[in-house]
Amino acid sequence: MTARTKMEMDVVQKPGRNVPQGAFVSPQCDNNHSTRNYGVRPSWNSRRGPRGGFVPPIRNNGGSGTTISRVTGKGDDSMEDSTRKCIEMLCGPDGELPEKLRNLEPRLIEHVSNEIMDRDLNVRWNDIAGLEHAKKCVTEMVIWSLLRPDIFRGCRSPGRGLLLFGLPGTGKTMIGKAIAGEAKATFFYISASSLTSKWIGEGEKLVRALFGVASCRQPAVIFVDEIDSLLSQRKSDGEHESSRRLKTQFLIEMEGFDSGNEQILLIGATNRPQELDEAARRRLTKCLYIPLPSSEARAWIIRNLLEKDGLFKLSKEETSEICKLTEGYSGSDMKNLVKDASMGPLREALQRGVEITKLSKEDMRPVMLKVLVKYVLESKKSEDFENAMHEVRPSVSSSELGTYEEWNRQFGSLSM
Repeated sequence: MTARTKMEMDVVQKPGRNVPQGAFVSPQCDNNHSTRNYGVRPSWNSRRGPRGGFVPPIRNNGGSGTTISRVTGKGDDSMEDSTRKCIEMLCGPDGELPEKLRNLEPRLIEHVSNEIMDRDLNVRWNDIAGLEHAKKCVTEMVIWSLLRPDIFRGCRSPGRGLLLFGLPGTGKTMIGKAIAGEAKATFFYISASSLTSKWIGEGEKLVRALFGVASCRQPAVIFVDEIDSLLSQRKSDGEHESSRRLKTQFLIEMEGFDSGNEQILLIGATNRPQELDEAARRRLTKCLYIPLPSSEARAWIIRNLLEKDGLFKLSKEETSEICKLTEGYSGSDMKNLVKDASMGPLREALQRGVEITKLSKEDMRPVMLKVLVKYVLESKKSEDFENAMHEVRPSVSSSELGTYEEWNRQFGSLSM
């Protein structure tokens, strides 16, 4: 008996087959099939999904199929519910995915869709101190153009790229959050971790998915925080190939939506503008310098933060004196300063012997620059803000400030 004959007999005698026991089928007598594998299942060409379910090569129900199987080529049972809903939301009226998304994996599309801020951050322009010029430019370029696209056409069409640069803690990210609250558009909040992956080639796919989903959900605003971490200057040596490909793909996508009629705006925020790639800087048509808060803006920050907690008892003269002493402080520094100063009354009440568990608001005096004698023991006198200034120092040096002002004079949209 040859090995071939033995294999044929074993196939016929396997339990569960629709062939009678002992029957013999010769390949020469079977005219229904031209080729056979005699029960050997080829694992390399198996049409099975990730969960082992068979994926038929022909659509069910007369070729109609479901939306998911039609646009992705995968069965419904091979996809999570959240992914399925995400794909269905992006499909057009004809039930098909746009061309930009058809060749991308559904999980990448879902990953990008999760970066959409669909909740109100409760941040408005009135919550940002100063920066009137930046607010005006962003309103004209972003808010108005999204609300009235019929007016902003031709010569009035806004640029598709905006760069917010400046020292850390000056309100760049706050402007992005205010745009999400003011603009009636889909808002993507993107960081470097949103578009990077340990798998080679997946970063470029995520970039394609980002702009593809934004095209489906337009009008859309893509806010990239710390954009220099994604689009830093390309180097001939010392740079990983995957990082270089991701930058190239991002620049290609920026060039693509800028040439069309899509309502997509890219906003980048950075405190390292000098490290941006030249091609990226060219595509960001307007560069706005976000400076340190002025004296009026610092006074607004102090008053606004203390009034929220009912702690503001400072006179106009005291507030002006604090503003003189805080020259060079950023908005973030001022917030930390007010927080530290507001701890003064609490520390003082505890020093008087009041237990923290029995402490009430009536036991604490208001926050002041120089505390009056009637609020403290005669042997002591404290200054809330003066003490806080010893704890909270400005985070910005004068040399750094000069670097930003020089870059603004060279590339910025407004010379300071």
